[in-house]
Amino acid sequence: MGISDVIAAFINDALSQAENGTAELQRAELANKFNCVPSQINYVISTRFSPEMGYIVESRRGGGGYIRIRRVRSDPKQLVMHTINSVGDSIDVNTTAAFLSNLLDSEAIDKNTAYLIMAAISDQALRPVPQDMRDNVRASILKQMLIKTL
Repeated sequence: MGISDVIAAFINDALSQAENGTAELQRAELANKFNCVPSQINYVISTRFSPEMGYIVESRRGGGGYIRIRRVRSDPKQLVMHTINSVGDSIDVNTTAAFLSNLLDSEAIDKNTAYLIMAAISDQALRPVPQDMRDNVRASILKQMLIKTL
């Protein structure tokens, strides 16, 4: 398990234990605890606790600065609609995986649905599509499949 995984697990534990569902953390304290640079903490937060993953992150830098992370829980259908509206005209595989992971974690879709969608939008499935058009086709397929889950 890498340092990013350890930091993410610690933050997830803090979120699980928080009474109000919001964890307030000190960037410098986390960096000291995990013996890393503060930019490593920023990296973990930006890649593992993004809005696409279902989190709201507030940050204040400086001596008394903090990072406040809150998991957003919403109605499954509303979350699917929000995802559809967030996709845009093009999407890559990694961003799609993040969206699907959030939908799965929020129980808006089940594991089989997530696997089927990932299979349908994979680069292997889109091999006949020219490389420069795959992200556009992927976005279209993703939106249509999510619409059918409603």
